[in-house]
Amino acid sequence: MPAHPRPADYVHYLADLLAESNGGILPPGEEITVLDVGVGANCIYPIIGRREYGWHFVGSDVDGVAVRAAQQIEAANPALAGAIECRLQPARTRIFDGLIQTSEVFDLTMCNPPFHASAAAAAAGSQRKTANLGTARGPRPALNFGGQNNELWCEGGEASFIRRMVQESGRRPRSCYWYTSLVSKKETLPGVYRALKTAGATDVRTIDMAQGQKKSRLVAWTFLTPAQQARWQAERWASIQ
Repeated sequence: MPAHPRPADYVHYLADLLAESNGGILPPGEEITVLDVGVGANCIYPIIGRREYGWHFVGSDVDGVAVRAAQQIEAANPALAGAIECRLQPARTRIFDGLIQTSEVFDLTMCNPPFHASAAAAAAGSQRKTANLGTARGPRPALNFGGQNNELWCEGGEASFIRRMVQESGRRPRSCYWYTSLVSKKETLPGVYRALKTAGATDVRTIDMAQGQKKSRLVAWTFLTPAQQARWQAERWASIQ
């Protein structure tokens, strides 16, 4: 699997980022709305975010089966009732386009992007890792990471996916306070930074995360000016503290 920390770590780092943006006070409750891009069938980030912080989630996915599975999890769990809205992204090459409604705003977006550039690359990566670990058994070892095919790879891999996310976020600069994404590969960062500069991001944060020997990071960006950030805090967060 790509070197990502536990799902809970990502959620907690986002809570810290939100608090830092609000004078050290974490605005709690379901008035905080988070978009999880690629929610997946297990709906793990919304489950953690709801349980730990009471946030309201919109989860998107290009896989209709994953969306239905996530909806079933929400429907079967009273603690999640009304807290998670799952949406199908009908255009597989789009992320925010056609998904975020005109008048809709989010306090955060989050994403664990596809890591590999193709199914073949995903399989090759698994073979290399299992061989290095001395655990290969036969010509077709099982994938050493979880997730469905669309969660593991996309054309261009992680770098292309995140750059596309940046471009689409730049077309809706007032729709979210902090856009964020996990980034597995350190070499992905320069291209992401160039894309953010081109898109006009006003603030970019790179937050290192680690679990054991595995290292990863999240990149967060906003298009809001300091005055717009202050207005957002006053209008959306001050009333729910």
